[in-house]
Amino acid sequence: MIGTIAAKELKGLFVSPLAWVTFAVLQFIFAFLFFSRIELFMQYLPRLRSIDNAPGMTEIIIGGLYANAGLILLIIVPLFCARSLAEEKRSGTLKLALSSPVSLHEIVIGKFVGLFVFFVVIIGLLAMMSFSLLSGGPVDVAQIMGGLFALLLLTMTAIAIGLFMSSLTTQPAVAIISTITFLFFLWIIKWDSENGVSLATYLSLQEHFSSMISGYLASVDVIYFLILIVLFLAMTIWRLDWDRY
Repeated sequence: MIGTIAAKELKGLFVSPLAWVTFAVLQFIFAFLFFSRIELFMQYLPRLRSIDNAPGMTEIIIGGLYANAGLILLIIVPLFCARSLAEEKRSGTLKLALSSPVSLHEIVIGKFVGLFVFFVVIIGLLAMMSFSLLSGGPVDVAQIMGGLFALLLLTMTAIAIGLFMSSLTTQPAVAIISTITFLFFLWIIKWDSENGVSLATYLSLQEHFSSMISGYLASVDVIYFLILIVLFLAMTIWRLDWDRY
């Protein structure tokens, strides 16, 4: 049943003009950023050759590209999550789903998977762009893979939070604004304590994401994203359970 719900969600996305416009706009933006980073690398290449342990092509091009792509996804993902539950609550179609024999976790996870597959396609196109660097010289494939993994985790986190915010209201605009606000709050919530580490630093999306796209794949970063994903999906299920009863 999860697969059926995911397929329905995915089909609903691809029949919408918004999905195709988003594909086109994002690919234009990503391509612009990609070639801008290549141009930046070529400008600094003579200077980098004279520096010991200078950053390589992958670090300069891919690191900056993925950092910008992450911020863009934090804005785009809420636009698609809002219609998933808030729009259905407003139109009344969600009541039919809640009154059906389908379990709540199947509804939530099915919608989550459908939205995730949609953004996997977008990130996949970005991956093809990244691996095209192989034709231009040696690249750090491990850093590219780590960066793509970080983008996938960031996207899943944003979807989970977006679904929860969407479950709280019947107004898609409210869901979009609240999701973007909360995501960017998590992005900027970082400051140094006397010991150099604080709770706010650990809760920072930027801290964990930046670490992963830099090529450092630590279990603490992966666990952080997984906790947020599971937590907000569970909260979405609890919220829908409250609506059902």
